[in-house]
Amino acid sequence: MSARYHERFAKIESILLIENKIIDKDELKASCSYGVPDRLRPLLWRLLLEYLPTERATWTSFLASQRATYDDLVRQMIVDVAAQSNDAGDPLSDCSHWGGFFADNTTLAQIDKDVRRLCPEIQFFQQTTKWPHSEAVRVNLSGRVTQAELKSESYGVDKFDGNAKKRASAEYANATDEGSETHWQVAERILFIYAKLNPGVKYVQGMNEVLGPIYYVLATDPDEEWAEHAEADTFFCFQQLMSEIKDNFIKTLDDSQCGIEQSMSSLHSLLCSWDPVLHAHLVQRLQIRPQFYAFRWLSLMLSQEFPLPDVIGLWDALFADAKRFTLLPFVCISMLQRVREQLLRGDFADCIRLLQNYPETDAQILVMDAYAIREGRASRPSTVDDDSSSNGSGAKKNIAGKLTDKLRSTINLMMK
Repeated sequence: MSARYHERFAKIESILLIENKIIDKDELKASCSYGVPDRLRPLLWRLLLEYLPTERATWTSFLASQRATYDDLVRQMIVDVAAQSNDAGDPLSDCSHWGGFFADNTTLAQIDKDVRRLCPEIQFFQQTTKWPHSEAVRVNLSGRVTQAELKSESYGVDKFDGNAKKRASAEYANATDEGSETHWQVAERILFIYAKLNPGVKYVQGMNEVLGPIYYVLATDPDEEWAEHAEADTFFCFQQLMSEIKDNFIKTLDDSQCGIEQSMSSLHSLLCSWDPVLHAHLVQRLQIRPQFYAFRWLSLMLSQEFPLPDVIGLWDALFADAKRFTLLPFVCISMLQRVREQLLRGDFADCIRLLQNYPETDAQILVMDAYAIREGRASRPSTVDDDSSSNGSGAKKNIAGKLTDKLRSTINLMMK
């Protein structure tokens, strides 16, 4: 690790010193832009996701209150419902309880399917947790899912299932020992409660991929006093994050100025400004639409494109971004630049295959390139197609100047 990284990490530690009664959030974000120490990441993500207050003196009471609130939610939405179902009698009756119970199963069916395949490149989610929920562990939430075909709220299923590297070969099994539960079962509970509390959003396929890295980071905290409460803290961190990115999952916002369609359109506009040659090849010649690859890149914050350790490193930068997630499209542009020559040589099938199964790449380099592109420090690719290189250096300078102005305007719009 370079001296610069050691200097940055030392800066992060100085900001978090116990004598600092108030954490300077702006200074913290600036220091975390290029990565954070592994041992401090659980605490830093709680801060960067606006879950943990900046006033250190309030942490103990705040966390106790939040964790108690989560336990109440588990009790009301899972434990008590299970008890009522045992006492409600005939499920074919007109009892209103059963109507809500079966409606919940529709949502639970999709959640259960998705979390049983979460982060297949690691064994973590198949393992049992050291801290099963004291009350909910007695309720087999996944057992409520019927085997009948259920309609579920899914969005872009094919778009999320394209990466073979992130596809589980088989569904994970339930914990076998009484009183134990696996990490994927904890994730299922978090997502189910979120869906119940947010009926306007519900659960949409892909949310499991957003939850997974957060829960993993918090549950593997080397400080066991914090790791013990990873479930509750993950729920609130996830809820905070979803409040910022939920527009990507709401179908009715697709054509609005804040939905995923707008985000994809902005990405292709940025590509056109930064690399018109590549844009012309992909979009004009091959007719590759951003829905074919950028839907998943943007809505899931690249969580399906890289192994979990790389995703976590990318998210350090995304969470620390002063204008949250304005860095993400620039990371996508840096990804396209890394495989530029392959894309320019490829036909439609070659390019789709490459974009949907992105090759192994140092995620830290992508982040550094993204900052360089956004800040105007990167060397831009040729703005003139090889076939038209005979136009002369003067013409090239004029075109490059116009494109530089266009790029600057595009970046300014994306940063607003």
